[in-house]
Amino acid sequence: MTSSHPAGVAGRNRTGVVVPSYKEAANIAALLAAIRAAVPDSLIVVVDDSPDRATVDAVTAAGMDRVVVVHRSAKSGRGSAVIEGLRLLLERGCDRIVEMDADFSHDPAEIPGLLSALDSRQLDMIIGSRYLPASRIERWPLSRRLFSRAANIVAATLLRVPIHDYTNGFRVYTQPAARMVAETCGRIGSGFIPLSETLVNLWHRGYAIGEVPSVFVNRARGESSINATEISNAVVGIVKIFFLGRRLKQAQRTEVGR
Repeated sequence: MTSSHPAGVAGRNRTGVVVPSYKEAANIAALLAAIRAAVPDSLIVVVDDSPDRATVDAVTAAGMDRVVVVHRSAKSGRGSAVIEGLRLLLERGCDRIVEMDADFSHDPAEIPGLLSALDSRQLDMIIGSRYLPASRIERWPLSRRLFSRAANIVAATLLRVPIHDYTNGFRVYTQPAARMVAETCGRIGSGFIPLSETLVNLWHRGYAIGEVPSVFVNRARGESSINATEISNAVVGIVKIFFLGRRLKQAQRTEVGR
């Protein structure tokens, strides 16, 4: 783990931001600056799975305080990167933690609105949703749009959490919700599956979840593609989460019946 500047004592940084990254050296300094502009007192953790240290070097060169970068030796997936970042931010006493991508598909300028909605609506987790009437998706190839829509329809049908976007990783958690995610999630699948797993874990444990409209802008280099392995893994993952939800509901009924 590398820190570009000492992060300070626990409890001083109330808002944390975790950014999972992979080969984002070209974007990361600008993203960090945009996050800091949106949330000046934030503590930012970048969890990088790149095969080289270019992203780590770019974070260090930015010279920003209250930024921690973790470089992992193998690509372990977005879900595990987020959980590692959540744990670090919880250790430092953050009471609200933002999760977002490193490629500017999630606009840092939207973070204050997410934080405000989390507090005013007394939620435990809020999602920047791509699928509310005021939401917008830009520059996404048709294959990705279709896959995302299909994945969300299947997830909504099987998992029954009352939200519209199961698979967007632009979220804010309260400290208790983040701690629950860190302790119980990350055991099912890869890709967007940990995002749906998080929703089911929190919802069936009684945490309040909501959404606000968000603008999602695809800025990834190259063309996204869908392959048979990704589709089959998604199907298997959703089925596993469905059974997880059933177990949690049964446990809740048993607890109420005592």
